[in-house]
Amino acid sequence: MIIEARSLHKRFHDVVAVESIDFDVVPGRCYGLVGPNGAGKTTTMKMVYCIVTPTSGELTVFGMDVRQSPREIKARLGVVPQDNNLDPDLTVCQNLLTHASYFGLPREVANRRSDELLAFMHLSDRARARVPDISGGMRRRLVLARSLMNDPELLILDEPTTGLDPQVRHLIWDRLLELKERGITLLITTHYMDEAQKLCDEVLIMDEARAVDVGSPAQLIRKHVPPYVMELRTDRKSASDIRQRFGQLEHQVSGQNLYFYGDTPGLFDEVIAALPEAQRILRPASLEDVFLKLTGREIKH
Repeated sequence: MIIEARSLHKRFHDVVAVESIDFDVVPGRCYGLVGPNGAGKTTTMKMVYCIVTPTSGELTVFGMDVRQSPREIKARLGVVPQDNNLDPDLTVCQNLLTHASYFGLPREVANRRSDELLAFMHLSDRARARVPDISGGMRRRLVLARSLMNDPELLILDEPTTGLDPQVRHLIWDRLLELKERGITLLITTHYMDEAQKLCDEVLIMDEARAVDVGSPAQLIRKHVPPYVMELRTDRKSASDIRQRFGQLEHQVSGQNLYFYGDTPGLFDEVIAALPEAQRILRPASLEDVFLKLTGREIKH
C-alpha cells in the first residue's frame, strides 16, 4: 500500500477535525476524498503529506510513519494545494526551477524537467511570463506542473479544478489520467462529483469528520440509489402536494426541487402526468445523488 490509515484521528483543541477513519491507497490508483465543507478532507490530506501531525491512530506513507519520517516521505510526493501559492515575483519557468532546487535536482535535470512539464501543461509559450500576467487557469496548471518537478510517486491534489472553466478542467483531467497510466498514485479531494466519478478508482465519503462509506463510484451508486432519477422543479405548493400523493416513491426535496428515484423510468409516469407543466429531467443516477443522500442537501457549515 502507498497509504495506510487506521483509526486516524485529529483534534484541534476542542474541535475534532478527523474522527477515527480507516483507508488504504493502492499504488497506481486514484483515491478520492469527498464530503461537505468542514468534513475533514483537507486535514486528512495534510496529515498524509506531513504538515499536520495526527492526534492518534496510525498513518504510514510508503511504509513509513508520518511522525517519524516526514522528510523522507515529502521527498517522494508532489502536492497541489487549494491555493495557487506561486511566487509572483518570478516567471513561470523560475517558479519551477526554484521548486526543483528544494529537492536538490541538478540544474541540467531541472531545466529538462521544466521544459517537459511546461509542454505537458500547455504552458511553453508562457515560460518567461510573470505569474501576475497569466490567467487563473494557467496558474493552476503551473501549480500542477510544479508538483511534478521531483518526479513524485504519489501526487496529492486538494480541489485541483475549483473555479476553472470547462476547457481547463478537462485538460487537467486528461493530464491526471495520463499520470495514473504512468503509474503515479493520486490522492484527490474535490467538490465536483462528476470529477470524482471520472477520475477515482475508489472514493471515501466523509461527513462531520467521519467516514460515511467507501467504494468505487459504480459500487456506491448501486448500493445507495436506484438507477434512475427524475428531477422536478415546481412551486412549493405543488411540490408539497406531489410529496403527499407519491410519498411511497423514494424521494428527496430541496426547496422547489423534487428528486424521485426508481428502478425503471416507467415508475415516474404518474408523477409526470400529475405535473405536466413542471420542468423535469430523467437521467441515470450519479455519484452526486449518493453524496447528497448520505450527507444531506442542507448546508451545515
